Amino acid sequence: MIDDLDLGFDEPDRGEKGRHRRGAVRRRQGKSGGSRGKTLLALALALVLLGGIGGGAFYGFDRVQNYFVTPDYDGSGTGEVTVEIKQGALIADMADALVAADVVKSTKAFIEAAEENSRSKNIQPGTYKLRKQMSGDAAVAAMLDLKNKIVNGITIPEGLTAKTVYKRLSEKTDIPVKDFEAAAKDPEALGVPDWWFKRSDGKKVNPSIEGFLFPDTYEIPPKATAETVLKLMVDNFLTVTSGMQYAEKVQKERGGITPYEALIVASLAQAEAGNKVDLGKVARVAYNRVYGEFPCNCLEMDVTVNYYLELTGQKTKASKDMTAAELDNPKNPYNRKLRGLVPSPINNPGKEALEGALSPPDGKWLYFVAISKDGRSAFAETYAEQKRNEQKAKEAGII
Repeated sequence: MIDDLDLGFDEPDRGEKGRHRRGAVRRRQGKSGGSRGKTLLALALALVLLGGIGGGAFYGFDRVQNYFVTPDYDGSGTGEVTVEIKQGALIADMADALVAADVVKSTKAFIEAAEENSRSKNIQPGTYKLRKQMSGDAAVAAMLDLKNKIVNGITIPEGLTAKTVYKRLSEKTDIPVKDFEAAAKDPEALGVPDWWFKRSDGKKVNPSIEGFLFPDTYEIPPKATAETVLKLMVDNFLTVTSGMQYAEKVQKERGGITPYEALIVASLAQAEAGNKVDLGKVARVAYNRVYGEFPCNCLEMDVTVNYYLELTGQKTKASKDMTAAELDNPKNPYNRKLRGLVPSPINNPGKEALEGALSPPDGKWLYFVAISKDGRSAFAETYAEQKRNEQKAKEAGII
């Protein structure tokens, strides 16, 4: 019986795909053709043995061939197909996507070709224009050629409100703003975990996407919908904050406030700080005003008034142009005089603002004012000191 024969071959490693999911591409030892040469030799010996048993045994030729030889197409393929490589994809993930699109014949064909090409580690996420039925080598080469990458990128800067983000995305994608607004109505469906919408101060949270549309440069996939684009941004937010251990550190280091409350403070700092170096100090002022010895325990930040104006379709204004009625509108839930933090973030802060709210410098500052044209602010513990800083700002022509 053939089952009793010891052909002298090592059992193929069936865990190869799993290893590639856990680490970088492993370089093949020795000359690139060595393993394939051994494989062909093994196949030849197996066929000799099968021939000795009898002609009927050749029914298993295809099974034996697939066991020893990597299934692969020849040449550079035909036609055209687009394939999306997702953020964070490893070589095995890429291989899966290519097999599903019939670009390569097997995952192993692409993985082996990637192993033999030291530049394969440079393959980036995004959407590629490829051909069907390409060899593994041709597929790797095509994905390393930037001419085959479909570029449809958009940069969303720090501090934009969700309404402004929708407008910019719509201009880039031709997806109507109303589609983004509709998709954003359910932030949990877009991937925001429900535990983010918790507060320690007893105020009710109406889940909003504001704060979770992480500022970055995004590659918009072909045929994207409003929902898929917003999911990309939320997923990026979760990836960044997870890497920072944001939620864990807030709860451990920020005196009992929730990650959502720290996110609100990050958005305030992003809106108020005129210079990145002041993000942490502005966050400290917000904490001191709400949780410290500030008389009203309110924010008294005009940026919250502007946020309400934008939400309600009104024109935003410089602080000096705001009327008394606008500054202290009792119907405004973002009223600068209301006790505690505002109901939600007022924009979508970047990583440095998040870091500022997570680990603000120590200080008893309650006031700040921009004093230089590069946006740097002077910080004060008392109102008298603040007035002196304001005078400096006037002399410098800042206010």
